[in-house]
Amino acid sequence: MIPAMSAASVSRSRQASYAALRFGRVAATGVVAALILVAGVWASWDTAPYVMLTKGRELGTVTVAGCDGDTCAGPYTPVSTGSTARERVVIAHTVAVRQGRTYSVVVKPGTDQVVRSGPAGILYAWAPLGGALLLASVVVAGGLRRTRAAWVLAGSGVALLTAAFLAL
Repeated sequence: MIPAMSAASVSRSRQASYAALRFGRVAATGVVAALILVAGVWASWDTAPYVMLTKGRELGTVTVAGCDGDTCAGPYTPVSTGSTARERVVIAHTVAVRQGRTYSVVVKPGTDQVVRSGPAGILYAWAPLGGALLLASVVVAGGLRRTRAAWVLAGSGVALLTAAFLAL
């Protein structure tokens, strides 16, 4: 101890440094958790508006004729008024898309790409957010030490991913 410092001032100095470190940990971890959740929403928003906001969009069905690599293609049959039939549209090749099956879809404006519509399409569009919720729950539990909030995040993520898996 420095001769000019009293024991009380050393104690206050330690308490202040611990408080500053605790605040820094909470702030940094909170920013990381928020960034993970924003990234999950950002990744989901690539297809979510087309599936959720279908008013005025081209709705129809696609019968998958063939798949190669990451995409499948097939003829598009319109269901909504103002939609035109197409010989070939492209849908992402996922585990839930199989050759020879027919799916209800929404056409992305100005392209020949389609995305699944209905409950399965909505849940599939928000699946990246489900993964982000699971990852953020680990950060919240470990860094923020908020176990209840972490369990809520994890439960929401598991519920979303399970519902998407069952719907597809």
